[in-house]
Amino acid sequence: MRLTPTTEKTVCSNRPSQPPQPTVRRGWFLSLMTIFLAVGGSLPIEPAGAQVRRLEAGPSPLGNPLQGLVPYRRPTPGRFPHSMEFSYLGIARVVTGDGVYDWQPVEELLDDIASRGNQAVLRFYLEYPGRQDGIPPYLVENGLTVHHYLNTNTAPFPPQPIWTPDYEDLALRRMLVDFIGALGERYDGDARLAYLTAGLLGTWGEWHTYPREELWASHAVQAEVLEAYERHFRSTPVLLRYPAGPGHAQQVDNASRPFGYHDDSLCWATLETGRAEDDWFFIPALRAAGAAAERKWERHPIGGEIRPEVWGIIFDTPLETAAAQPFADCAAALHLTWAMDTGLFREQAAPARLENARREVAKLGYEFYVSQVDYPQQWPLRDPVDGAIAEANKLPLALTVQNQGLAPMYHAWPLEFSVVDATGKRIQSWRQTTDWTGLLPGQHRTDRALLAVDTLLPGHYTLTCRIVNPLPNGKPMVTANQDWGTTLPDELTLGPLQITAPKE
Repeated sequence: MRLTPTTEKTVCSNRPSQPPQPTVRRGWFLSLMTIFLAVGGSLPIEPAGAQVRRLEAGPSPLGNPLQGLVPYRRPTPGRFPHSMEFSYLGIARVVTGDGVYDWQPVEELLDDIASRGNQAVLRFYLEYPGRQDGIPPYLVENGLTVHHYLNTNTAPFPPQPIWTPDYEDLALRRMLVDFIGALGERYDGDARLAYLTAGLLGTWGEWHTYPREELWASHAVQAEVLEAYERHFRSTPVLLRYPAGPGHAQQVDNASRPFGYHDDSLCWATLETGRAEDDWFFIPALRAAGAAAERKWERHPIGGEIRPEVWGIIFDTPLETAAAQPFADCAAALHLTWAMDTGLFREQAAPARLENARREVAKLGYEFYVSQVDYPQQWPLRDPVDGAIAEANKLPLALTVQNQGLAPMYHAWPLEFSVVDATGKRIQSWRQTTDWTGLLPGQHRTDRALLAVDTLLPGHYTLTCRIVNPLPNGKPMVTANQDWGTTLPDELTLGPLQITAPKE
């Protein structure tokens, strides 16, 4: 298979934290509730006074977390809505000796991106045209062979010198496995990190050394890297450059491994063309990898980078570049969640281009619409004489949500309900053990909860809900509802609630 990979042309400048854990309630009753929440099941808890409120659909949100267009780090503000930033990082900046790591460059990068309310998409590399911060010097001092040559696969930009290590070197291989282990121990599940592209191997960390294919890593080396990622990253999604099934010439089989993919020749070499010479394009490669790879998007994200040749102009109508493949077609075929595009961030887009981009990008990833909520809008409290009465003071609520996007949500962020008083003050919140992962496009589900309202004073309130972004100042996950933000700025208004005093 001939590889004609993309290039990246923007020079990036160069406290681990864990997401807040959902509250887990105790007791046999709530254990049973957890089971039903997980499957969207029904419980016989509907009181006679329950009322169904149908919620009006709203516009498709743009700039939601974990999806959409992704600029390189520190983009010019105001060019296009986004919730993530991409950055490369040379391994030599972190690995300073055998098993010795300096995490400060990673911390500075993640903190810088998080300071803007965004999350990072990160890739580490060993080789990058024009840069020498990939290969740790101690490996070279200990005898690692390095191939220095002019990389001519940098079109549409000038060739650059590159340094490719001997990927079969045992010390290098041990360093890669150990580094992935240390990286996962420190950053897997970090709220500042949205996605990790596997990187490490090949030019730009893109898993090829085209056109010097004789320098590419063997299947054994690739498998070691994938196995290390699989062991040490259980929360943060890891994405691979190329789909591959058994028997692939350049790439080790990855179709059944728990990783997503990223198409770095997006809108240029994505769709089928029918030409044999284009069998390396992403969709043909995906199909050649087999059914497991084709259905990978259902559980693992697909992202990518729009090719430099069509940065920005991919959103023009009509497309003036003959080789360009329409963004909407590529996004639908891939069930695309995110895409890098420097074009809309390096200069202010013309109104028509901006309008087209906003419309097409809003379709990426998940789009949740809460269609109805079912709960008693007037709730009589009862005196908690015993356990059964105490349970009766818990307001039953059922929430129906559907996914109108191209892909599911891949991060298990918890659902939270709140009660707000007449002054707009949040009085009480209940974080659930349920989340909206796994809800495929076109599917809907009903989540049920019991809200312990027994501590509320009698009065008139409003119920709201949200999916909690674990990044403290992160962008809110907006639903496609008209009532979003009408009670609290970053929450969906569900409806009124009146709490009445216990009867004498």
